[in-house]
This record gives sequence, structure tokens and C-alpha cells, in this order.
Amino acid sequence: KAWIQIGSVSLQPSEFMKMATSLAIARYISSYNFKMHNFKSLVTLSTIILLPVGLIFLQNDTGSALVFGVFLLVLYREGLNGIVLFFTFLIALVFVLTMVVDAYITLWVLTVLAFVVYYQWRRKLKTTLIAAAVFMSIYLIFWLISLIIQVEIDHLYFILTAAIVSAGLFYFYSIMLRKTNLAILLGIYAGSVLFSVSVDYVFKNIMEPHQRARINELLGIQSDVHGAGYHVNQSKIAIGSGGFFGKGFLQGTQTKYDFVPEQSTDFIFCTVGEEWGFLGTTVVIGLFMGLLMRLIYLAERNRSKFSRVYGYCVATILFFHFAINIGMTIGLAPVIGIPLPFFSYGGSSLWSFTLLLFVFVRLDASRFEQLSF
Repeated sequence: KAWIQIGSVSLQPSEFMKMATSLAIARYISSYNFKMHNFKSLVTLSTIILLPVGLIFLQNDTGSALVFGVFLLVLYREGLNGIVLFFTFLIALVFVLTMVVDAYITLWVLTVLAFVVYYQWRRKLKTTLIAAAVFMSIYLIFWLISLIIQVEIDHLYFILTAAIVSAGLFYFYSIMLRKTNLAILLGIYAGSVLFSVSVDYVFKNIMEPHQRARINELLGIQSDVHGAGYHVNQSKIAIGSGGFFGKGFLQGTQTKYDFVPEQSTDFIFCTVGEEWGFLGTTVVIGLFMGLLMRLIYLAERNRSKFSRVYGYCVATILFFHFAINIGMTIGLAPVIGIPLPFFSYGGSSLWSFTLLLFVFVRLDASRFEQLSF
């Protein structure tokens, strides 16, 4: 269940799982035998993060599950290879490209990007050009074959075949010369190509209808201001009508007359924008940025690894909520239903953010006691 009813009180367990997972990550990373580049350690860390994600997905609460992805930033701070972050960014890029443009163009972009990355990494222009020539030769061979046999074939299959064949050739080349990093790069490229091809199937057959509608609305593929885009459209109207100084406390017409649904929870930022204007929203954003910078500073000054890791977990969780929630209200992020910390109405989120933050405050206050112990 996404909500647990205890008498007249409703609790959302997924909110408290963020703090529990943060503590578990901090405890494991600070253990004596932990090594970031050890396979067993990475598997254990992945289990700690993915277990609650799986349980939350079963509750059909995708927004809360996505929050756990920010723990990658914490792991990067503790020594995780940057290629993981690059791969995560690449997945998002491929998904957006495949949704916005034709799959044929997406595959060309991925191929060119792969050659650019290889050149930046190895700085060997001749080798890069030879690899590009091999790829183009395979592409042209299959294109000429289609002309000879006079069979009309979609050009998508030409580049897909060229990608698979050339990746296979380069992979055997890397294995023969024991170039492990090249094999990893080819694996990422092949995975990206296969992912781009499968995006359409996942989008149409796995995602829920409301999720598809929100993504289409965000990317501008469709516009439905009376349906999927109603919340965001009314939110932008409310923020825009606030002007520079706003309409005054409780004087907002869009929010006062309930044109904006969920204005006290997920879309509370539009209330700030309408009532207090650009000035008020700037103050709110400034306060959050100040809090995040302070958390990072406190985390870095802690000599205890446990406290430092937990501090970064707190900062990244708050950053994700802050960035995505505000992005939702102005149409820059998909509507995934996550609250604005310490602003949105809701007992579970308020308690979880309060506990999350003040556990770290207590850890920071006792940093000298931890060292003496």
C-alpha cells in the first residue's frame, strides 16, 4: 500500500524510506572493508538502493522511486567512476531524442557521439577516422545491396545493421588487443542503440496512460490544456500573473478560486509565485540554495565518513525535490507528484524531511564526540 491508515492518521512509508536508505548507505560505505571499486561492494550498494525502489514501484508511486536515483551523486562523491553518471545521462538523452525525433536520427547522433568520445579519450585522429570509415563502408554496402536486389528497406535498418556489425568487429579487435576500456565503450554504445530501439515499445506498452500523456505534454509532442497539461498550464498562469511583487497574501485569483489543483501540495510553488511574485520566488529559491550549500559545507567538514555520506544523501534528496518540484510548476520537468520540502502540505513528507535533516544536524553537532570515541 502507498498509504497506511492508523486511526485518523495516514502515513506514506516511501517518504521514510529515503531516510532509512540514506542511513543504510552511510553505514555501509563507512564500514571498514568497503571499497567502491569492489564488485561485491557495488552489488551490495545496488541492493540497498534498488530494494526500496522495487517496493515503491509495486505501490505505483513512480515519483518517489525516482528520488532514489540521486544517490548516484553521493556514490560519485565517494569515488564511483564518472562513466556511470555519463551512462545515466546518456539514457535520458536517448529517451528524449527517440521521443522527439525519428529513431534513424537518434542512431546517427549516438554513432557520431561514440566517435567523438573515443577521439577525446584516445586522442588518435587516424584510428578514429578508420573506425568511422569502417562504419560507413558497412552502411553503404547494405544500402547498395538493397539497390541491387531492388528491395525497398527503411534506412533505419541500414544504420542499425551497420551499428551491430561494426560494434561486433571493434569488440573482437578490443579483446584481441586486450583493450578493456574500448570494450566498455562499445558495450555502452551497443546498449544505447538497443535502448533507443526499445523506447517506443516501453513507452506504448509498459508506461501508464497518464505517464505517457505527461511526457508528451512536457516534450511538446501534444498539447492538452484541459487534460494532462491542465495542472501545469494553470500553474504557469498563476506564476505569470503574480508579476514582480505578487498580488499579496491570499489575494491570488488562480489559487484562491482553486483553478490550480494540488496547490497546497505538489503545486504549492505557484501559490508563492502568484501571491509574492518574482521577488518571493527568488527568496524561496535563494533559501533552498543556501540550505543546500550549507549542508554540503557541513558534510565536507565532518571527519566521520558516516556523517559525510549521510550529509550528502540529505543534500541530494532535498535538491531533487526542490529542482523537480519547481520544474513541474513551470513546465520544465515532468509531473511526478513529489512535494516541495518544508512547504508542501502533508504530514508524512514534513516529518520525513524534518527527521532527515535533523539527524544530520545532530551528527554534525557531535562530530568531536565521534572522533574522541
